[in-house]
Amino acid sequence: MSSELPKISVAEALADKIVAIKGGALPETTIRKCEDLLIDVVGLCVTARNEDYAQSALAGCDDDGVCTAIGHRRTLTAAGSAFVNGTAAHGEDFDDTFEGGPVHAGAVVVPAVLAACERYNLDGRMALIGFAVGTEVLCRLSVVVPKAVHKAGFHPTAIFGVMGATAGVGAALGLSARQIVDALGIAGSMAGGIIEYLAEGAWTKRMHAGWAAQSGLRAALLARSGFVGPRTVFEGIHGLFHGFAHTTQGNYEALTGDFGSRWVTDTLAFKPYPCGTMAQPYIDCARRLAARGIKPEDVAAIVCEVAEGTVEERQPHLRGGAREPLTRQDVIDKFVLNADHGGWTKAQADAALQLMAGLFEARVDLSSLRG
Repeated sequence: MSSELPKISVAEALADKIVAIKGGALPETTIRKCEDLLIDVVGLCVTARNEDYAQSALAGCDDDGVCTAIGHRRTLTAAGSAFVNGTAAHGEDFDDTFEGGPVHAGAVVVPAVLAACERYNLDGRMALIGFAVGTEVLCRLSVVVPKAVHKAGFHPTAIFGVMGATAGVGAALGLSARQIVDALGIAGSMAGGIIEYLAEGAWTKRMHAGWAAQSGLRAALLARSGFVGPRTVFEGIHGLFHGFAHTTQGNYEALTGDFGSRWVTDTLAFKPYPCGTMAQPYIDCARRLAARGIKPEDVAAIVCEVAEGTVEERQPHLRGGAREPLTRQDVIDKFVLNADHGGWTKAQADAALQLMAGLFEARVDLSSLRG
């Protein structure tokens, strides 16, 4: 670990690339993806508006203002709006995914940029730049040291989300390169999000997106007002990766190298089911079996071959808990509940779920550990 400071830091190199991006420079595919992100986030917020966690997030805000909490009559400050909308968008685990992380960009970046645009009367062109830049930064950060943040016990969407939201809001506001460097430096001290929600399915995973969104907005506004942040926020000996990935050694070229000329944003995937993407292929299999007339009592075993780290012991239904990668409930629920079994009552469905829960087994595919 070296204490020698670089002549040009990672944040400085990134900021120069961000300010060089103009609205007309965005590829058509990236524009369409950003528009899809916006539609996706708005739809998710409307869908979640009456859920208990969304209601709690709204009620917990005491800062009324002029910005929209999507699906609600009440209006909030920009930061409150970013928090509530981000929490709602991520709440059902139905938001987009960048598989390289994996991370969820839309639920963080879109609420932050929308709040900034509404509060400061920014037009759609600047909103698109904000969506694209923020999403790109968030996704690229997740592959600097792949998987290390999650292994260290932190939620990558939360940690990298605040940096993406900061970059997106900064771009939308038209901050200078120096201001963006300061904003990113400030945001590093706002990053956080432990994954202890896995223990009992607590709600904190849901608020990570909202917290990152509002923190990114605050960081950008502080920098715009002259507040100074460390320029070595990423690679520094006490920087973001040291703190959350336990290393300063990473492929920073993955973040800055071809930023603005190649858009990983275009690769974002939208989910057909509200659960972790790792579970989705198995849900497809379960639905096909159910469509062929296979009934729960016909099943002798459910064996899923998975990659390392996909399966952990979880209790995702406790306390309205958030879902995570592959849980037996994801697969079994879809088999039992997404098939037409002759108009089952809830008691019959519950009995079938209990029957099949004991038949589920996930095996790590050893070939996933090679190479």
